[in-house]
Amino acid sequence: MYCIIDIETTGGSSKTERITEIAMYKHDGFKIVDEWQSLINPEKRIPYHITGLTGITNEMVANAPKFYEVAKEVVEFTEGTIFVAHNSKFDYNFFKSEFRALGYEYERPTLCTVKLSRAIIPKKRSYSLGKLCAELGIEISARHRAAGDALATVSLFELLLAEDNNGLISENPSARKGDYASGLSPKIVQNLPSKTGVYYLYDSDNMLIYVGKSTNIKSRILQHLNNYDTERGVTMMQEIASISFELTGSELISLLLESHEIKKHRPKFNRASRRNSYDYGLYHELDTRGYETLTVKSQKNGPVPLCTYSTATEGRRHLEYLKEEYELCPCLCGLYKSDKGCFHVSIGQCSGADIEKESPEDYNQRVQKVLDHFAYPKPNFFILDEGRDPNEHSIVLIEEGRYSGFGYVSKELPITLIDQIRLYITPYEDNRHTQSLILGHLRNQPNSDIRYL
Repeated sequence: MYCIIDIETTGGSSKTERITEIAMYKHDGFKIVDEWQSLINPEKRIPYHITGLTGITNEMVANAPKFYEVAKEVVEFTEGTIFVAHNSKFDYNFFKSEFRALGYEYERPTLCTVKLSRAIIPKKRSYSLGKLCAELGIEISARHRAAGDALATVSLFELLLAEDNNGLISENPSARKGDYASGLSPKIVQNLPSKTGVYYLYDSDNMLIYVGKSTNIKSRILQHLNNYDTERGVTMMQEIASISFELTGSELISLLLESHEIKKHRPKFNRASRRNSYDYGLYHELDTRGYETLTVKSQKNGPVPLCTYSTATEGRRHLEYLKEEYELCPCLCGLYKSDKGCFHVSIGQCSGADIEKESPEDYNQRVQKVLDHFAYPKPNFFILDEGRDPNEHSIVLIEEGRYSGFGYVSKELPITLIDQIRLYITPYEDNRHTQSLILGHLRNQPNSDIRYL
C-alpha cells in the first residue's frame, strides 16, 4: 500500500519552518482507496512571499488544527504504507521534524517520484513537478496547494507504475540511502576528486548554474546531491546534469577563483545565495573635528572598504567586536546615537571622544590599530602555498598593495625576483572582495609562507 503525500510549509527548512497544509491519498497500486487532508495551524506567521506562492494566509490557518492535534490521525493513516512524494525527503523531513518535536520518531519506507521518473521515463527536460506534469499532459488543478500537487503526484505515480517494466517500484519499495534525485551518473560522482578546488555545475542545456569551492570536491558535490533541507537546494539538485572542476591545491586560490568565476558568469543559483553577495562594507572617514570614524554601510562605487559582509547585521556584529577589542567610541562607530551625549561615557565604557573628552590624536591611535589590522603587511609580496601536486607551489602575488593574480611554479625553481614571478602568474582583477579574502587568509593563517619583494 502506498500513501502519496504533499505538504505546504512556512518555508524551505524543516529545521526552522512548519507545515501549513497536508494532503494524503492512500493508493493500492491501482486506484485511490482513501484520502485525508487538512490545513494546519503552524503556530507561527506565514511569510508574505509564501502566501503569494501558495495562497494560504494567516487567517486561513488561524482556526485550523495544530499538528499535535492531528498527529495521531497522520500516524494511523500512513501505518503500513510506503511514503510517496515528489522529492520525498523534503516532505518526509518535515514529518519527522514535526513528530520529533512531540517526542515521537516517525519512520516509514519512502519512494521519491523524482528518482523514479528519472529512471523510468528518462531524458525529460525537467523533473520538477509542474514542468514534468505539463510535458506528460497531467493537469494540476491547484498548483502549490497540497491536494492539487498530491493528486498530480498520484497521476504521475500511476503512469510510472504502468511504465515500470523493470520492477523498480515493486522491487525497491524504499529509497536507497545515498541515492539522489539528480540525473548524474553515479560513475561521474564516484570519479570526482577528494581534493581542493573549484567546481562548476551545469544543467541539461549545458548552462552554468552554480560555482562553488571546497577542500574536498567530491564530498561537497555529494552534499549538493542530497540537499533536501530547502526548496532551493532541491531545485538546484534536480537541475544538475553535468560537472566540471579545476583543482587549485590552495584553499586561498579556490576562494579567489570562485569569487572571480561567480562575478564573471553570475550563475543563477549563486545570484540567489546571500553567501556570495557582499553588499556591505566597513569604511573609515575623518570627521570635521579630526576623529577617525568607522561605519558599516552599503557598498557603492567608490573607495575599497576595509572588509566586506553579506548582510548589515553581520557587519554590525563585527564592528561591535572591533569596538570592544580596540576600545573605540560607539558613537564614532555609528553603533549608538543620542542628543544627550554618549551613554557609555557615564558608565565608564568609553573615553568620550564623541564629546571631545579625548583628543583626536589619542583616539586615532587606536583606530590606526584597526586600520593596520586590515592592511597588507607590505605593499609587495607573494604567498606560497600548496600546489595541485606535490611537486609545485601555488603563488598569490600582491604588487603595490593590489592583488595581481595567482599561478603555479615548480618547487625546484628558485623564485626571488618579481619579473620571474610574473611569468607564472595569471592576472586577475583586484576588488573589494578579493582584498577581504586575502586579508582574511593572512589573519586566519598566521603561519602562511609570505615572501616580501
